[in-house]
Amino acid sequence: MMSKLFSKGLFITFEGGEGTGKSTQAKILYDYFMSNNIKPVLTREPGGCDEAELIRNLLVKGSIDKWDSVTEALLHNAARREHVKKIIKPSLLKNKIVICDRYVDSTMAYQGAGQKVNQKFLMDLIKEVTENITPDLTFIFDMDVKASLIRANKRDNSNNRYENFNNDFHEKIRKYFLSLQNKDKRYVIINASDTIENISKVIVNKLNKIIT
Repeated sequence: MMSKLFSKGLFITFEGGEGTGKSTQAKILYDYFMSNNIKPVLTREPGGCDEAELIRNLLVKGSIDKWDSVTEALLHNAARREHVKKIIKPSLLKNKIVICDRYVDSTMAYQGAGQKVNQKFLMDLIKEVTENITPDLTFIFDMDVKASLIRANKRDNSNNRYENFNNDFHEKIRKYFLSLQNKDKRYVIINASDTIENISKVIVNKLNKIIT
């Protein structure tokens, strides 16, 4: 499966709340492609290139009230612009598979639904920043908020201010993500409470239906 060559790029994004296992599954999928002699690009937001990683450090560290919500949205999209120009767009133009841990849906969830930044403003900004580059497939990892935050806080390398926002903030994010499943066929809801092995099988099976 998946051993054939691709004639065009494929853009896959992983979305969801804190501690839902997105990063783990993104790496598993990357390894799966590699084992099938396909070399994808594994990246993340905010970040993904040196310039965007500098902005990431400004965003994920510090107190929860560090930024005005609009400023925060602008910083995310400044990082995204560098990421799109330097990594995502060039990779897709070379017909590569791009696996991205978070993308524009996280901005709409966190800054839009969570921090109440005007959604039209965000959509217009994102459209300009991304040059309308939209994922082909988006996996949304969903699980109980309290359970996901407990899981997130157990990570050894956890230093993320978003984990410190209150439960109401995270419930709004979860509600927004779940609302996407009826808006576009590219969204696939993943039960993030399932085992790592089962989740990975669901992802691979979905991709096989699209690619083969």
